[in-house]
Amino acid sequence: MGKATAPHDQRALINLLETARNSDFNGVILLSQCLSYDNGADYPQLNPGIDLPYQLSLPTFTATAWYHHKLPDAPKELAPLLREVEQFAMTEYGMALGAGATLPSEQRQGIVAKLHPYTGIPAIEKSDLRINAGQFEKTLKADSDTTTGRLDTRFSGSTFDPLSKEAEYDPQSAAISSAYVSAFNDYVRKELKFGENREYKPEIDVWKTWNFLHQPPGVPIPLPQAVNVMVDLATAMKYNPDLRVQVNAGYFDLATPFFEGVYEMQHLPIPAKLQKNIEFKFYESGHMVYAHEASLKALHDNVAAFIRSGDNAKTAMSP
Repeated sequence: MGKATAPHDQRALINLLETARNSDFNGVILLSQCLSYDNGADYPQLNPGIDLPYQLSLPTFTATAWYHHKLPDAPKELAPLLREVEQFAMTEYGMALGAGATLPSEQRQGIVAKLHPYTGIPAIEKSDLRINAGQFEKTLKADSDTTTGRLDTRFSGSTFDPLSKEAEYDPQSAAISSAYVSAFNDYVRKELKFGENREYKPEIDVWKTWNFLHQPPGVPIPLPQAVNVMVDLATAMKYNPDLRVQVNAGYFDLATPFFEGVYEMQHLPIPAKLQKNIEFKFYESGHMVYAHEASLKALHDNVAAFIRSGDNAKTAMSP
């Protein structure tokens, strides 16, 4: 399963179907996306010199602190605050991180002063202006020995070890995973009549042996680098200029931060005119957007409208 070697097995699916299978699609629906692994918020400290993950996760830190009432003078509306933080993340904050050891002390203090009201945590200076997802989850509510979630930062639970550096578990998974397992077992065994004398394992450590090598379009061999399928999606969009993309993301998702999705879409190597084919839908929920009832309804309506618009466009082009 994790040892696939055929080049086609290592491409992004939509590009494979469009360019190698001659199958045109009206659109691609992305939910909680991560196209470039270098942008992840979990372990950026292991990739020094690449500061983009800290910038892209900052708006999610802000959304989380806003939800848990940890921001001083927090506004009532979340979305305008996030636009402000996104601007700061890609300008002042990005320039400060890029300066590295050459950042003047007074500028460093200025960034520290701005980060506290955007994150709700005081330890930014100690971590050299950089904090990863695990540290944030552990730190935000440390005054109450509480850890916030990773997949959905609205959730929180008791901290396992108050002296640990990062979160040791995901309170969201602890809160709702049993419901998924129970529902699945009930459906499979009662409705599908499958699974007698078998154990359903909700997750296995397949990633330890997974082959992460990726062969981008136009490259003769898989590349020994972090997976990045942005070029695959871009190739599919250029091959089929009518292909549309809908990006769905939760504000409280630290597994795949919503602003990471925005950044990746805005940096696809496609002609500027194709950017109009991309639309964004954001939700006050986490990685599993549907775990919040209002977001579930909105996700349903947005996806349905996206599919219908593709059907309408196809009808309009018919002779």
